[in-house]
Amino acid sequence: MAADLSARDVERVKFAFSIYDFEGNGTMDAFYIGDCLRALNLNPTLAVIEKVGGKEKKKEKMIKVDDFMPIFAQVKKDKDAGSFEDFMEVLKLYDKSENGTMMYAELEHILLSLGERLEKTELEPILKECCDPEDEDGFIPYEPFLVKLCKDIK
Repeated sequence: MAADLSARDVERVKFAFSIYDFEGNGTMDAFYIGDCLRALNLNPTLAVIEKVGGKEKKKEKMIKVDDFMPIFAQVKKDKDAGSFEDFMEVLKLYDKSENGTMMYAELEHILLSLGERLEKTELEPILKECCDPEDEDGFIPYEPFLVKLCKDIK
């Protein structure tokens, strides 16, 4: 599967892997698989990370870069990641007036309770940075929120 990767991807993977090779012995703790994949601009869910061999505790398993290449290739090909357009369609469901806005409280509720849940303390900085201010009725435009949130997703 690693044969599907371009030379540029192989170099990027080796570089990212080397950052998480803390001991300099050519291995990375499987605890950092998700972090390394995210450093490579992928957005794996916790379930995907667990499925590809990520561990919840440090020092349970060490992997080599040759073992990590197929993991990267597999996650890169994953079509379940969702795109900007997918997220727009979902938020349009909450646009009761069909004017490009939704209730700020509803967005907050969605992010706190659906999918991989966030804690309120994790969510507050994201909303602060990505959301335009609420209007007097508590509505925000959701497209600018998604543009800021998804700006690095390809």
